[in-house]
Amino acid sequence: MSADPNHSDTAIAVGDDAGHREGERRPRAMTSTVATSAEIDSAIWHPGSVRINVKGAFIVDGTEQPPTPANGYANTNGSYHEGKDIRLPNHTAVVSHVAVDIGGSLAKLVYFSREAHSTEPGGRLNFHSFETDHIDDCIEFMRHLKDNQLALNGSKPKDLCIMATGGGAFKYHDKIKKALGVDVLREDEMTCLIIGLDFFITEIPREVFTYSDPEPMQFVQPESDIYPYMLVNIGSGVSMLKVDGPRKFERVGGTSLGGGTLWGLLSLLTGAQTFDDMLDNAAQGDNSKVDMLVGDIYGTDYNKIGLKSTAIASSFGKVFRMKREAENDAEDNGNAIPNNHQLEQPIQDPSTPIPTDASSRFTAPDISRSLLYAISNNIGQIAYLHSRIHDLSHIYFGGSFIRGHPQTMNTLSYAIRFWSKGQKQAYFLRHEGYLGAVGAFLKRQPHNWGRRGSFEGDGPALEDRLRKRSTPGWPETTS
Repeated sequence: MSADPNHSDTAIAVGDDAGHREGERRPRAMTSTVATSAEIDSAIWHPGSVRINVKGAFIVDGTEQPPTPANGYANTNGSYHEGKDIRLPNHTAVVSHVAVDIGGSLAKLVYFSREAHSTEPGGRLNFHSFETDHIDDCIEFMRHLKDNQLALNGSKPKDLCIMATGGGAFKYHDKIKKALGVDVLREDEMTCLIIGLDFFITEIPREVFTYSDPEPMQFVQPESDIYPYMLVNIGSGVSMLKVDGPRKFERVGGTSLGGGTLWGLLSLLTGAQTFDDMLDNAAQGDNSKVDMLVGDIYGTDYNKIGLKSTAIASSFGKVFRMKREAENDAEDNGNAIPNNHQLEQPIQDPSTPIPTDASSRFTAPDISRSLLYAISNNIGQIAYLHSRIHDLSHIYFGGSFIRGHPQTMNTLSYAIRFWSKGQKQAYFLRHEGYLGAVGAFLKRQPHNWGRRGSFEGDGPALEDRLRKRSTPGWPETTS
């Protein structure tokens, strides 16, 4: 991927896709404070976009929250401020909407804010997440944003609009609308994912990176010529999308074994209460105490087929043998061990050894790391197979399952590199969990733009209407 030398001097209409074809560079508008005839024409042809000035955009590193009125809201259960806000120093237009992507496990929120008491222009995109089980806390946070809308963005609370995507956009639509008393517009989940990813790939420096143990976080420069590619979105489940152009995509596969699987099984097998606790446990564990490795079978590497002795031959492959040995020892000593003891008494201390069949051999962190590897390896291999079928060399991994976790990224990256013999590349993002929310944020249509959706779709009638609107002297009417 190559650098775009003009990146820092651009303002784009995010979501513009008409006229782009495979092999062409994505069009960019010139920076200007006065609308040109070309920009007006663009607005007619692309009514579903919000104009974001990305000139000089950069990621604010660190976990300290910005000094905005939104920070008066006290964090509650399952709430997390991402700490990687995107500073937009040259965006001065009013933003009167908030976007939320509500999945099966997490609700991801994106909103724009000015910086209180700052003399600098512009503002920043903020990223916040909630556990979906605590959706009421997410709604209350949006209410707080609504109440502070004037200070945050310069617009009135009644002007706020919620752009919602994900399954929860349908499940909680009426609940959000009733609680906030504002419009809640639902957007297609997959379309939002692609719009959000395209924005991050093409416009935000130090966002996309590759990962490996020897070279962690090697950043990739933004570029325009990005198609085709594959997006592997790992949430509660996994979707794999082949993307040929802006809003030109198809879901080519997926798997039900995703983040929800890891969360569910580890909640049964260990005492971890949150997904982050589980990832922390995995970082401390030793999967070789649980998994059967190639070295356990051959005693060395299996060089003929390229497998190192540390490669996993069977996930959790040692557990049954150790369980049987422990039961035999218990019978010899006259002490029987209940088969369901472990499930009835989850481990509360991650450092505590498993109390049934392997009390001195592995712990909850060992189990966590083993299961993380099992799910990540499975996703990586399926992703590779689909990329091979569809001849795609660029594979982007997104979704809240990753969370910037080194073991997860290294496993996914290694799987793609190993199976493709280095011909394909895995890419990661610093805002991997917010693709859908950012896409929904960017899909906000200009206020009072006729009927919603009246310029979407295909067909002769639509083409004729657009052709007439672009004709000089054609009278302006409203629907």
